[in-house]
Amino acid sequence: MTLARASWIVVVAVCAIAAVLFAFSGYTGYAITLIAVGFAAGVNLLPPP
Repeated sequence: MTLARASWIVVVAVCAIAAVLFAFSGYTGYAITLIAVGFAAGVNLLPPP
């Protein structure tokens, strides 16, 4: 695993954890934004075409 791939995995994981915490705290707008950012970062984990 390359450092770049590992860093994107960390970004996706942090976004997922933060989204859950914000959702349970009642900040749904921030949670939705973090989910979108996590999906955008997850695109970098897809194999190249």
